[in-house]
Amino acid sequence: MDEEYDVIVLGTGLTECILSGIMSVNGKKVLHMDRNPYYGGESSSITPLEELYKRFQLLEGPPESMGRGRDWNVDLIPKFLMANGQLVKMLLYTEVTRYLDFKVVEGSFVYKGGKIYKVPSTETEALASNLMGMFEKRRFRKFLVFVANFDENDPKTFEGVDPQTTSMRDVYRKFDLGQDVIDFTGHALALYRTDDYLDQPCLETINRIKLYSESLARYGKSPYLYPLYGLGELPQGFARLSAIYGGTYMLNKPVDDIIMENGKVVGVKSEGEVARCKQLICDPSYVPDRVRKAGQVIRIICILSHPIKNTNDANSCQIIIPQNQVNRKSDIYVCMISYAHNVAAQGKYIAIASTTVETTEPEKEVEPALELLEPIDQKFVAISDLYEPIDDGSESQVFCSCSYDATTHFETTCNDIKDIYKRMAGSAFDFENMKRKQNDVFGEADQ
Repeated sequence: MDEEYDVIVLGTGLTECILSGIMSVNGKKVLHMDRNPYYGGESSSITPLEELYKRFQLLEGPPESMGRGRDWNVDLIPKFLMANGQLVKMLLYTEVTRYLDFKVVEGSFVYKGGKIYKVPSTETEALASNLMGMFEKRRFRKFLVFVANFDENDPKTFEGVDPQTTSMRDVYRKFDLGQDVIDFTGHALALYRTDDYLDQPCLETINRIKLYSESLARYGKSPYLYPLYGLGELPQGFARLSAIYGGTYMLNKPVDDIIMENGKVVGVKSEGEVARCKQLICDPSYVPDRVRKAGQVIRIICILSHPIKNTNDANSCQIIIPQNQVNRKSDIYVCMISYAHNVAAQGKYIAIASTTVETTEPEKEVEPALELLEPIDQKFVAISDLYEPIDDGSESQVFCSCSYDATTHFETTCNDIKDIYKRMAGSAFDFENMKRKQNDVFGEADQ
């Protein structure tokens, strides 16, 4: 270990593994360490089921009815991939897709007045939806056509809207859309967690709705994908990529100290040895003095023996409960997957409800979601602090990632990755940087 590296990475969460993969592909010498004996850090999938019970201090362990412990892979942080989103691009460019299998999530639903409805996102679905009255449907359809044709580089598509100055509130007003439609457009299509976006320029919202529609168009059932065997497969896929390009991995490796000289990182000390480096990437747990708390997220993992009611017996789905519907500031999300994804025993379902904590009684905050899931066989409650770095790392060359937020997809995680890359490399992140070199070590390009 007593060697010199370009980059040392601490923690094997998804953000860290993708960055070590990119750095290795770009020819950097990378050492990647984790104090845990498993990959994934905060974003790992726990197996067997007995481990999950232990982790949440449920000493009696799982009952017989849960099937074989080995059949379970339970994500600690529930997220889906947008089919046309940035993480899928990263997987395709690096060809990490060859290590993973994905399934399309069967449906996306939105909560209104105590019931759940399928999210309409195509013209046909919009016209058939029970969420809106007849005239509202026509106006919504016009709005969807406007968004689909909108091109920020072609003023002819603007229809009097200025992407940089017109607020989204004014765009909704222009199409005369009612509050319910605004709720599901902002929260179930553009996937905002709060209503702060309404008074900001409309371009980002339009692009988010476009991402949703384009993702949906790829596979039809929903815009989301999910990997077989759980999200813990993602960091491992990028770790394999890094290893192919000469990255060194050490699990179960305690980090005793991060060594600084004149305010700059020069190495990491572990078990009496020092590995030297020019730059360091890590998650917040390795640098408690360089991060600040930015809120909390509650996630409740629920094991069910039935699909969720009113979802057409889908074996995977997402439900969004817009904050307006339950008098909150942030949305509540439910991600549900099942034995169909090799993450649970036959006939079992895993639903994870999550939201940003707003009160001193977080469990009460997710009650509207839990009511949709009844009866629940077993609950595991996790309340996590969210951390963000206090500086950009330009002086210390220590680049810390942000904690995983309450969103149900990886777009914010990818923005963090691109942001760290830009601060480290001094140039904007370009997906082309991730392309595998044509003849890589195994000559895989020849096949």
